[in-house]
This record gives sequence, C-alpha cells and structure tokens, in this order.
Amino acid sequence: MTKLSVNINKIATIRNARGGKYPDVKLAAINCEKFGAHGVTVHPRPDERHITYQDVLDIRPIITTEFNIEGYPSKKFIDLVCRVKPHQVTLVPDPPDAITSNAGWDTVKHKEFLSEIISEFKDLGIRTSIFVDTDIKNIDGAAKIRTDRVELYTEPYAANFAKNKEKAVYDFTQAAKHALKLGLQLNAGHDLNLENLKYFIQNVPGISEVSIGHALISDALYFGLDNTIKLYLRELR
Repeated sequence: MTKLSVNINKIATIRNARGGKYPDVKLAAINCEKFGAHGVTVHPRPDERHITYQDVLDIRPIITTEFNIEGYPSKKFIDLVCRVKPHQVTLVPDPPDAITSNAGWDTVKHKEFLSEIISEFKDLGIRTSIFVDTDIKNIDGAAKIRTDRVELYTEPYAANFAKNKEKAVYDFTQAAKHALKLGLQLNAGHDLNLENLKYFIQNVPGISEVSIGHALISDALYFGLDNTIKLYLRELR
C-alpha cells in the first residue's frame, strides 16, 4: 500500500492568521498519527508564514510515525534538518517568495549543488527525496546525484485530470517506470485529492508515499480530520 503523509502547513496558516497557538499544530501532528496517517510532512519557509522552525523542533520528539521535512536547501534549512534528523528530507527548488511549490529541480544544472547536500544528509542517516517533473533527463540526473527517492510533482496531472485523465497520467506512468529501472524509489505530491488520487496510484507504478496537505486539510473542514484521513487511506488501498 502507498503510504500517506499529511502536510500540516495549512493548520499552521490558520493559527498564524490570528497569532497565539490555536489550532494547535503539535496536536494536529499527534492526531494525524493517531488517525492512521503513515507520516507527517512540514515545509518551513524562510518567512515562517505557516510552519515555523520552532514547530519543527517541537513536533520531532512527539510523534513516532515518519517525519518528513521539505523545503529549499538554504543554509538555515540545512542546519535545521541536521539538528532535527527527520526520517526523510524532501528538497524543493522554491524561491523564498513562492506561494507553493510550482516546479521540479533541473537536476542537470544543479548536479553539484544537490550532490553535496544529499551526501551530507545521507551521512546522517536521513532518507533524501527531491522534487522532479516527468522530464526523463531530470530523473536521470536524480539517479546520478544518488538521492534515495524522487517526488513526482503532480500539479500538471491534477490540472488536466478532469479534461482527459488518460492523457494527464501518461507522462507520470512513463517517468515512474524509468525511475524504477534506475533504482529510485518514488513519492508523489501536489494537488492530489479524493477525486484524482486513486486513478493516479492505479496507473503510476511503485509510488511509495504521497504527501497531501491543502486538499486533505480542506476536506477535514467538512468531514473531520479522523474521517478525512480514513477516506484518503481508502483511496490508497
């Protein structure tokens, strides 16, 4: 079964809108684990507009499920990851002012930069994953920098799913097959939801984990967090 990691950034966004500590991000992380999620994902950005660096430090010791930290590998981010030692770190090429992740790495152009960072994390026993699109050259490049996994950036799939789901998923199927042949493990994330998740998993081989935040937290407003996590787990079966 593909594992579900819940990105709790949006809970922090609501908290930060008013200041204070409600909704409680630490409780959200605990509840995601309690309700059956296989992991918790956080994405601390330089301006800390949702998850803060302190949140990351607070969450690490209170959950036993997989902890995934994603972000752009600035010095501050690298220092945080080395201090926290999560189970997985996911590197994204976002500029500091990006609203959300919107592209994968050019692994050819950034080969040396990524290789150095990945080597540092792997020396600490942290599984590494990097955000990529379906361009085969970027997947080849990912294998050369010795990352453990790639996370397929699924926004193009989600954007085109309603128009032509077969066409929307095709490039992802081919990219996944190629990555698996190279010995890479696969994650996926961005705009996956209850409508498009099952079809993606059924047609893209070898997905170890999906990271879902915006859609899942939005659904939780209507269905409750416990029930929503169960709905997503059902789609992954």
